[in-house]
Amino acid sequence: MTRHPLDRPIWSALTTRQHGFAVGDALARRFDPEVGPFAAIGEDDAAHLDALSALIDVHGPVVLLQRGEIPRPPGTRTTIDAPGVQLVLDRLAPVAASVDLVPLGPDDAPEMLALASLTKPGPFGPRTHELGGFLGVKVDGRLVAMAGERMKPEGFAEVSGVCTHPDHRGHGYAAMLSTAVAERVLARGEVPFLHAYASNAAAITLYERLGFRLRTDVGVVRLVSDADG
Repeated sequence: MTRHPLDRPIWSALTTRQHGFAVGDALARRFDPEVGPFAAIGEDDAAHLDALSALIDVHGPVVLLQRGEIPRPPGTRTTIDAPGVQLVLDRLAPVAASVDLVPLGPDDAPEMLALASLTKPGPFGPRTHELGGFLGVKVDGRLVAMAGERMKPEGFAEVSGVCTHPDHRGHGYAAMLSTAVAERVLARGEVPFLHAYASNAAAITLYERLGFRLRTDVGVVRLVSDADG
């Protein structure tokens, strides 16, 4: 049976459009550690799991996200095991921007990392901005909200990194930024999708209001090496 590319979006991305960000081989791959911790294997047999274990030993902790049960490789332990959801855009119900949404680039990277570290929209590393497509809202020259793209399997692009500084919430920035990122993905002829923890009811409600619909439940697991203590 052919697997849908979004069933294992990390593997689908790192073996196609985003292979340039990949570390690993034909059995197990992860994003460069400075780009992000996401990793995946193509199949669940012993050889693939051993390859993933070796990646963790060399490059550090990883986060796996996929449909169905996530097997654990030998020599690792689980530090996060949480249910998530994957939503795919059905029909965009756009929210018009009432503020300027500015493109973010390398010069904004320190502020982007600081904002993500404060608000925790998901894993965000020093080079995550290189995945491209980030837009932001600045107030008095300071970055207060952003959203961008992360995993990009063929024909799809994930809306990600959606966050707003606590002092600037309540202005609809998340909806404006998510709309703008999704519109850009659609303009390329691709399908926007995104992920959220199943417990994050506020985010899921926002995304459903924008026109995203549940495609599948997913698992989210963080693994570290047993050798890390």
